[in-house]
Amino acid sequence: MTILDQVLTDLDAESAQLDGWVSVLDAAGWETVTTPEGWTVTHQIGHLHWTDLASVTAITDEPAFAEGLKAAAANPTGFVDEAAEEMALIPPAELLATWREGRSSLQAALRAVPDGEKIPWFGPPMSPVSMATARVMETWAHSHDVAEALGIEVPKTSRAKHVAHIGVRARGFSYLMRGEEIPEGDVRVELTGPDGDLWTWGPEDAAERVTGNGYDFALLVTRRRHYEDVDVQAVGEHASRWLTIAQAFAGLPGNDPLRLSERDLADR
Repeated sequence: MTILDQVLTDLDAESAQLDGWVSVLDAAGWETVTTPEGWTVTHQIGHLHWTDLASVTAITDEPAFAEGLKAAAANPTGFVDEAAEEMALIPPAELLATWREGRSSLQAALRAVPDGEKIPWFGPPMSPVSMATARVMETWAHSHDVAEALGIEVPKTSRAKHVAHIGVRARGFSYLMRGEEIPEGDVRVELTGPDGDLWTWGPEDAAERVTGNGYDFALLVTRRRHYEDVDVQAVGEHASRWLTIAQAFAGLPGNDPLRLSERDLADR
Protein backbone atom coordinates (compact mmCIF):
# COMPACT_ATOMS: atom_id res chain seq x y z
CA MET A 1 0.00 0.00 0.00
CA THR A 2 1.39 3.40 -1.00
CA ILE A 3 1.37 6.43 1.26
CA LEU A 4 -1.44 7.89 -0.87
CA ASP A 5 -3.44 4.68 -0.42
CA GLN A 6 -2.97 4.89 3.35
CA VAL A 7 -4.09 8.50 3.55
CA LEU A 8 -7.09 7.90 1.28
CA THR A 9 -8.10 4.95 3.42
CA ASP A 10 -8.10 7.20 6.48
CA LEU A 11 -9.97 9.89 4.57
CA ASP A 12 -12.62 7.35 3.66
CA ALA A 13 -12.90 6.28 7.31
CA GLU A 14 -13.30 9.88 8.53
CA SER A 15 -15.90 10.61 5.86
CA ALA A 16 -17.84 7.41 6.55
CA GLN A 17 -17.92 8.19 10.28
CA LEU A 18 -19.42 11.63 9.65
CA ASP A 19 -21.75 10.18 7.02
CA GLY A 20 -23.06 7.75 9.62
CA TRP A 21 -23.83 10.55 12.05
CA VAL A 22 -25.72 12.76 9.60
CA SER A 23 -27.47 10.12 7.48
CA VAL A 24 -29.88 9.32 10.35
CA LEU A 25 -30.88 12.93 11.02
CA ASP A 26 -34.33 14.27 10.30
CA ALA A 27 -34.91 17.68 8.76
CA ALA A 28 -34.64 19.42 12.12
CA GLY A 29 -31.37 17.61 12.84
CA TRP A 30 -29.82 18.95 9.67
CA GLU A 31 -30.69 22.47 10.85
CA THR A 32 -28.80 22.03 14.13
CA VAL A 33 -26.46 25.00 14.61
CA THR A 34 -22.85 23.87 14.92
CA THR A 35 -20.76 27.05 15.18
CA PRO A 36 -21.01 30.51 16.78
CA GLU A 37 -21.20 31.90 13.24
CA GLY A 38 -24.43 29.98 12.66
CA TRP A 39 -23.32 27.16 10.40
CA THR A 40 -25.77 24.25 10.57
CA VAL A 41 -25.07 20.57 9.90
CA THR A 42 -26.18 21.29 6.33
CA HIS A 43 -23.57 24.04 6.00
CA GLN A 44 -20.88 21.70 7.31
CA ILE A 45 -21.63 18.94 4.80
CA GLY A 46 -22.12 21.51 2.05
CA HIS A 47 -18.72 23.02 2.80
CA LEU A 48 -17.01 19.62 2.70
CA HIS A 49 -18.76 18.77 -0.56
CA TRP A 50 -17.84 22.13 -2.10
CA THR A 51 -14.20 21.68 -1.10
CA ASP A 52 -14.13 18.18 -2.58
CA LEU A 53 -15.49 19.57 -5.84
CA ALA A 54 -12.95 22.41 -5.78
CA SER A 55 -10.19 19.84 -5.27
CA VAL A 56 -11.36 17.81 -8.25
CA THR A 57 -11.49 20.97 -10.35
CA ALA A 58 -7.96 21.89 -9.28
CA ILE A 59 -6.78 18.48 -10.47
CA THR A 60 -8.78 18.15 -13.69
CA ASP A 61 -9.46 21.71 -14.90
CA GLU A 62 -6.75 24.18 -13.88
CA PRO A 63 -8.18 27.15 -15.88
CA ALA A 64 -11.55 26.75 -14.14
CA PHE A 65 -9.82 26.52 -10.77
CA ALA A 66 -7.87 29.68 -11.57
CA GLU A 67 -11.20 31.49 -11.92
CA GLY A 68 -12.10 30.23 -8.47
CA LEU A 69 -8.86 31.66 -7.12
CA LYS A 70 -9.77 35.05 -8.57
CA ALA A 71 -13.16 34.93 -6.89
CA ALA A 72 -11.55 34.01 -3.57
CA ALA A 73 -9.04 36.84 -3.87
CA ALA A 74 -11.84 39.31 -4.61
CA ASN A 75 -13.81 38.25 -1.54
CA PRO A 76 -11.35 36.72 0.96
CA THR A 77 -13.58 37.08 4.01
CA GLY A 78 -16.83 35.87 2.45
CA PHE A 79 -15.93 33.45 -0.34
CA VAL A 80 -16.08 30.27 1.77
CA ASP A 81 -19.21 31.31 3.65
CA GLU A 82 -21.04 32.17 0.45
CA ALA A 83 -20.19 28.78 -1.03
CA ALA A 84 -21.46 27.06 2.13
CA GLU A 85 -24.67 29.09 2.02
CA GLU A 86 -25.24 28.07 -1.59
CA MET A 87 -24.65 24.39 -0.83
CA ALA A 88 -26.93 24.60 2.21
CA LEU A 89 -29.86 25.32 -0.12
CA ILE A 90 -29.64 21.75 -1.45
CA PRO A 91 -32.13 19.41 0.26
CA PRO A 92 -30.32 17.16 2.79
CA ALA A 93 -30.98 13.85 1.00
CA GLU A 94 -29.70 15.25 -2.28
CA LEU A 95 -26.72 16.91 -0.60
CA LEU A 96 -25.77 13.66 1.14
CA ALA A 97 -25.93 11.73 -2.13
CA THR A 98 -23.87 14.30 -4.06
CA TRP A 99 -21.32 14.52 -1.23
CA ARG A 100 -20.83 10.76 -1.47
CA GLU A 101 -20.38 11.01 -5.23
CA GLY A 102 -17.92 13.87 -4.82
CA ARG A 103 -15.85 11.89 -2.33
CA SER A 104 -15.53 9.05 -4.83
CA SER A 105 -14.63 11.46 -7.63
CA LEU A 106 -11.92 13.05 -5.50
CA GLN A 107 -10.32 9.72 -4.63
CA ALA A 108 -10.23 8.74 -8.32
CA ALA A 109 -8.82 12.13 -9.35
CA LEU A 110 -6.06 12.02 -6.73
CA ARG A 111 -5.01 8.53 -7.77
CA ALA A 112 -4.74 9.69 -11.39
CA VAL A 113 -2.33 12.59 -10.74
CA PRO A 114 1.04 11.82 -12.43
CA ASP A 115 4.00 11.25 -10.11
CA GLY A 116 5.76 14.47 -9.15
CA GLU A 117 2.94 16.75 -10.27
CA LYS A 118 1.68 19.46 -7.91
CA ILE A 119 -1.96 20.48 -7.60
CA PRO A 120 -2.82 24.21 -7.39
CA TRP A 121 -4.73 25.31 -4.29
CA PHE A 122 -5.84 28.35 -2.30
CA GLY A 123 -2.60 28.01 -0.34
CA PRO A 124 0.66 26.58 -1.72
CA PRO A 125 0.41 23.92 -4.47
CA MET A 126 0.23 20.39 -3.07
CA SER A 127 1.14 16.85 -3.97
CA PRO A 128 -1.72 14.30 -4.08
CA VAL A 129 -0.64 12.97 -0.67
CA SER A 130 -0.68 16.47 0.80
CA MET A 131 -4.08 17.24 -0.69
CA ALA A 132 -5.50 13.96 0.62
CA THR A 133 -4.03 14.76 4.04
CA ALA A 134 -5.62 18.20 3.91
CA ARG A 135 -8.98 16.59 3.15
CA VAL A 136 -8.57 14.34 6.20
CA MET A 137 -7.85 17.45 8.25
CA GLU A 138 -10.91 19.32 6.98
CA THR A 139 -13.22 16.34 7.42
CA TRP A 140 -11.83 15.67 10.91
CA ALA A 141 -12.30 19.30 11.97
CA HIS A 142 -15.83 19.73 10.63
CA SER A 143 -16.80 16.35 12.03
CA HIS A 144 -15.96 17.71 15.47
CA ASP A 145 -18.25 20.68 14.90
CA VAL A 146 -21.10 18.37 13.96
CA ALA A 147 -20.45 15.84 16.73
CA GLU A 148 -20.29 18.46 19.48
CA ALA A 149 -23.51 20.06 18.30
CA LEU A 150 -25.27 16.68 18.21
CA GLY A 151 -23.85 15.49 21.53
CA ILE A 152 -21.78 12.72 19.95
CA GLU A 153 -18.49 11.69 21.52
CA VAL A 154 -15.85 11.57 18.80
CA PRO A 155 -13.64 8.45 18.88
CA LYS A 156 -10.00 9.39 19.45
CA THR A 157 -8.08 7.64 16.69
CA SER A 158 -4.57 7.85 15.28
CA ARG A 159 -6.06 9.51 12.18
CA ALA A 160 -5.52 12.74 14.12
CA LYS A 161 -1.84 12.39 13.19
CA HIS A 162 -2.67 13.59 9.67
CA VAL A 163 -4.17 16.72 11.19
CA ALA A 164 -1.15 17.29 13.41
CA HIS A 165 1.16 16.79 10.42
CA ILE A 166 -0.60 19.48 8.40
CA GLY A 167 -0.48 21.75 11.45
CA VAL A 168 3.28 21.36 11.81
CA ARG A 169 3.92 21.78 8.11
CA ALA A 170 1.79 24.94 8.05
CA ARG A 171 3.68 26.65 10.86
CA GLY A 172 5.15 29.33 8.61
CA PHE A 173 1.82 29.84 6.87
CA SER A 174 0.23 30.60 10.25
CA TYR A 175 2.50 33.63 10.64
CA LEU A 176 1.86 34.82 7.09
CA MET A 177 -1.91 34.75 7.64
CA ARG A 178 -1.37 37.10 10.60
CA GLY A 179 0.86 39.46 8.65
CA GLU A 180 3.87 38.43 10.73
CA GLU A 181 7.37 37.44 9.69
CA ILE A 182 8.24 33.77 9.95
CA PRO A 183 10.82 33.47 12.75
CA GLU A 184 14.14 31.84 12.09
CA GLY A 185 15.00 28.53 13.70
CA ASP A 186 13.31 25.14 13.98
CA VAL A 187 10.84 23.85 16.51
CA ARG A 188 10.97 20.23 17.66
CA VAL A 189 7.48 18.75 18.03
CA GLU A 190 6.93 15.63 20.14
CA LEU A 191 3.34 14.49 20.66
CA THR A 192 1.74 11.35 22.08
CA GLY A 193 -1.03 9.87 19.95
CA PRO A 194 -4.24 8.24 21.20
CA ASP A 195 -2.64 4.79 20.85
CA GLY A 196 0.40 5.82 22.91
CA ASP A 197 2.76 6.15 19.95
CA LEU A 198 5.12 9.12 19.64
CA TRP A 199 4.66 11.56 16.78
CA THR A 200 7.72 13.69 16.03
CA TRP A 201 8.73 16.46 13.65
CA GLY A 202 11.79 18.70 13.45
CA PRO A 203 15.41 18.24 14.52
CA GLU A 204 15.97 16.64 17.90
CA ASP A 205 18.47 19.34 18.91
CA ALA A 206 16.18 22.29 18.20
CA ALA A 207 16.29 24.86 21.00
CA GLU A 208 12.52 25.37 20.97
CA ARG A 209 9.99 22.56 21.50
CA VAL A 210 6.31 21.71 21.52
CA THR A 211 5.22 18.64 23.45
CA GLY A 212 2.00 17.10 24.70
CA ASN A 213 -1.14 15.32 23.59
CA GLY A 214 -1.33 14.73 19.84
CA TYR A 215 -5.11 14.71 19.71
CA ASP A 216 -5.25 18.01 21.58
CA PHE A 217 -2.67 19.47 19.21
CA ALA A 218 -4.92 18.52 16.29
CA LEU A 219 -7.82 20.35 17.97
CA LEU A 220 -5.53 23.34 18.48
CA VAL A 221 -4.27 23.62 14.90
CA THR A 222 -7.79 23.26 13.48
CA ARG A 223 -8.73 26.08 15.85
CA ARG A 224 -11.38 23.97 17.57
CA ARG A 225 -9.82 24.61 20.99
CA HIS A 226 -8.18 27.57 22.69
CA TYR A 227 -4.50 26.99 23.44
CA GLU A 228 -5.18 27.34 27.17
CA ASP A 229 -7.59 24.37 27.01
CA VAL A 230 -5.27 21.79 25.46
CA ASP A 231 -2.58 19.54 26.91
CA VAL A 232 0.16 21.01 24.74
CA GLN A 233 3.22 22.83 26.06
CA ALA A 234 5.84 25.06 24.44
CA VAL A 235 9.44 25.84 25.32
CA GLY A 236 10.80 29.00 23.72
CA GLU A 237 9.45 32.37 22.62
CA HIS A 238 8.64 31.41 19.04
CA ALA A 239 7.16 28.03 19.94
CA SER A 240 4.92 29.74 22.50
CA ARG A 241 3.75 32.32 19.97
CA TRP A 242 3.07 29.61 17.42
CA LEU A 243 0.61 27.85 19.73
CA THR A 244 -1.50 31.01 19.91
CA ILE A 245 -1.81 31.38 16.12
CA ALA A 246 -1.41 27.84 14.76
CA GLN A 247 -3.73 26.86 11.93
CA ALA A 248 -3.72 23.82 9.67
CA PHE A 249 -5.97 25.18 6.93
CA ALA A 250 -5.56 27.57 4.02
CA GLY A 251 -7.14 30.99 4.20
CA LEU A 252 -7.75 33.49 6.96
CA PRO A 253 -7.74 32.20 10.55
CA GLY A 254 -11.23 33.42 11.41
CA ASN A 255 -12.34 34.19 14.95
CA ASP A 256 -10.18 32.95 17.80
CA PRO A 257 -11.78 29.95 19.54
CA LEU A 258 -13.44 30.64 22.86
CA ARG A 259 -12.02 29.17 26.05
CA LEU A 260 -14.11 26.30 27.34
CA SER A 261 -15.17 28.41 30.33
CA GLU A 262 -16.38 31.13 27.95
CA ARG A 263 -18.25 28.57 25.87
CA ASP A 264 -20.00 27.25 28.98
CA LEU A 265 -21.14 30.75 29.90
CA ALA A 266 -22.35 31.40 26.35
CA ASP A 267 -24.45 28.23 26.42
CA ARG A 268 -26.31 29.26 29.59
